[in-house]
Amino acid sequence: MLSKAMIDSLNDQIQLESYSSNLYLQMSAWAEIKGLEGCAAFLRAQAQDELAHMHRLFKYVYETGALPVIGTIKAPPTKYKSVSEVFQQVHEHERFITGKINDLMSLALGEQDHSTANFLQWYVAEQHEEEHTMQKILDKIKNIGETGSGVYFIDRAIGMIAGEK
Repeated sequence: MLSKAMIDSLNDQIQLESYSSNLYLQMSAWAEIKGLEGCAAFLRAQAQDELAHMHRLFKYVYETGALPVIGTIKAPPTKYKSVSEVFQQVHEHERFITGKINDLMSLALGEQDHSTANFLQWYVAEQHEEEHTMQKILDKIKNIGETGSGVYFIDRAIGMIAGEK
């Protein structure tokens, strides 16, 4: 049985994962409107991944006998200045989520809740992968540059990453 603090924290993470999905889906719409099909495909795939993360948490909470609660999800931003701004924000958001997962893990370990700590280990590994992927994208953007045909090549490179997922 989960503690109230753990239930509340897991439910907060459910809400954050749902927001992450909405954020990336909204970003994909911005990219699509700008003609950045590769970026849009990547961000849509990310949105689906985040939704799957939310469902995984949701299921874990109810399997422990607690009530999963989605909560209110704020609307994500809709305007961005550039591809680099979009992916810088994605990277910052993933770092924020990593911090929240680490907080959950610390809580589980502090409560000696080994089942939840074991469950959360998947998220720890996933966040490592997410941050690494976003850093690779930011490095590509920096190396290619956004002037001239650079955005075209950035879009192609990110589209190829989307195809790998």
